[in-house]
Amino acid sequence: MIKSELVQKIADKNPHLYHRDVERIVNKVLDEIVDAMRQGSRVELRGFGAFSVKSRDGRTGRNPRTGESVDVIPKKAPFFKTGKELRARLNKKT
Repeated sequence: MIKSELVQKIADKNPHLYHRDVERIVNKVLDEIVDAMRQGSRVELRGFGAFSVKSRDGRTGRNPRTGESVDVIPKKAPFFKTGKELRARLNKKT
């Protein structure tokens, strides 16, 4: 599912809300998650999962095409850990 499909589903289930308002709400929620992670905070959505940031150290890598050594700069990477309830719902037998 992509963001526009999520917005459409929410708008369809809530006909009293304008589509543009639903889109604004979804964008704001996602922006807040990104802003919190950018500041180094962990974002936990109970029953769904937790978003956090992992730091990756700089290293020397290799260019796969030429085999030449390349310096890889340190960076931050997003990390998501599923919640217990989400795992249970995914593995539920119907």
